[in-house]
Amino acid sequence: MSRPTSRVLTLLELLQSGGTRTTAELADRLGVEGRTVRRYVDQLIDLDVPVESVRGRYGGYRLAPGYRLPPLMFSDDEALAVLLGLVAGRRAGPATAQQTASETASAKIRRVLPRHLARRLDTLRESLDFTEAPREFPAPDTGVLLTVADAVRHRRPVAIRYTDRDGRRSERTLHAYGIVAHAGRWYVTGRDAGLGEDRTFRLDRVADARTLPGSFEAPEGPAPAQRLLSAFATAEYRHAVSLRVHGTVEQIRARLPAGVATLEEIDPAAGGGGAGERWLRVELRAERLDWLPPVLAALDRPFVIDRPDELRGLVTALADRLAASAGRPDHRSDPPYAPDGPTS
Repeated sequence: MSRPTSRVLTLLELLQSGGTRTTAELADRLGVEGRTVRRYVDQLIDLDVPVESVRGRYGGYRLAPGYRLPPLMFSDDEALAVLLGLVAGRRAGPATAQQTASETASAKIRRVLPRHLARRLDTLRESLDFTEAPREFPAPDTGVLLTVADAVRHRRPVAIRYTDRDGRRSERTLHAYGIVAHAGRWYVTGRDAGLGEDRTFRLDRVADARTLPGSFEAPEGPAPAQRLLSAFATAEYRHAVSLRVHGTVEQIRARLPAGVATLEEIDPAAGGGGAGERWLRVELRAERLDWLPPVLAALDRPFVIDRPDELRGLVTALADRLAASAGRPDHRSDPPYAPDGPTS
């Protein structure tokens, strides 16, 4: 494929990602002059691709609304990879659009596969099973997702209409750092320009997103995924828990991942025990505490509870129940323990 033709296709890909592209931006991305960009645009128009010219200070080029992608050509391996991704995605995570979009896409690709490959794929799908039930989380709007992604890539402010978990609606201007998929949901992390603070937003709660003029510089520091996990671990829940645990980071993270708790080294010189074992400060926020004692028991590491006092009582109660169960010489002679009331 000649370089001019390759650049024309690259131009089409840039326009397909959404938004308005200035001539200067397109020229920079393609490595050509502005007049060459205009010539490439004319070639796309000759191919019946509806490229619109936008006038004004922030004008440029964009695709007409409603333009659909031309037919795609896949190799056998590529078609198989796409279909398996759609099958797994429906079960293991959220779709980027309505569930029916994933199903209709699978059906379309399935219809054009060679017969032998289609039969092999059907055999695989019939043999495939999952250990987890399908996730039923709300999916983000496709337009919102693509607009925010474009804002992340080109470091442009984006205006969003957001509804929080209490049903309060607001309009925000966001400097989006990145999009993160976590535990079946999609999030965007960035700086709320109105508040001047970093924030995390669930994308399925964003009703509308619109790219704004201008640009911003992404800050140095943690990656978007780490920012999201830190936001979860420090969220304002009812209980503030502080512990000291003696062990390795890996041992603690196996039970208290980064999205649940933050870790801080207390004394680098205070080692002892196995390699990498030391006292670490573990802090987390929780709406309820009843799930923590079993987690601490499963850690099987020395720990000290600094706060809250209520957690000490729950740990002691669990220890008493375990000791009572372990001390019974013959389980057939005693009724089972019933924490919610007497046995019948």
